[in-house]
Amino acid sequence: MTNTTAIGRAAETAAANYLETHGFTILDRNWRNRWCEIDIVARKDNAVHFVEVKYRRTTAYGAGYDFINYEKANRLTRAALAWCQAHYYQGDYQIDALSLSGPSDNLKIVYIPSILC
Repeated sequence: MTNTTAIGRAAETAAANYLETHGFTILDRNWRNRWCEIDIVARKDNAVHFVEVKYRRTTAYGAGYDFINYEKANRLTRAALAWCQAHYYQGDYQIDALSLSGPSDNLKIVYIPSILC
């Protein structure tokens, strides 16, 4: 495992812990099929949330959510629809972002619901 992979997994674990402490139930982590991947799939209330996790050591060039462009948003939408189809899910869902920055012992976490609205 490379250092970058370890950092990414640690950030996703911190993101999952954050979501759980805020009332989400984690359904899947790193769900993927042949064409796409979703970092975290979680449920809260009556909706499924597809959460894109972005970590940046520093925000000098922007926060993690600043790197979700039009192309990435389209991939997230296709991934969410693929998950729904694979799990026969027909309820409400939304695509969220969770941006982490800073050192691992002092992470700044910003949760952005419904990034595609």
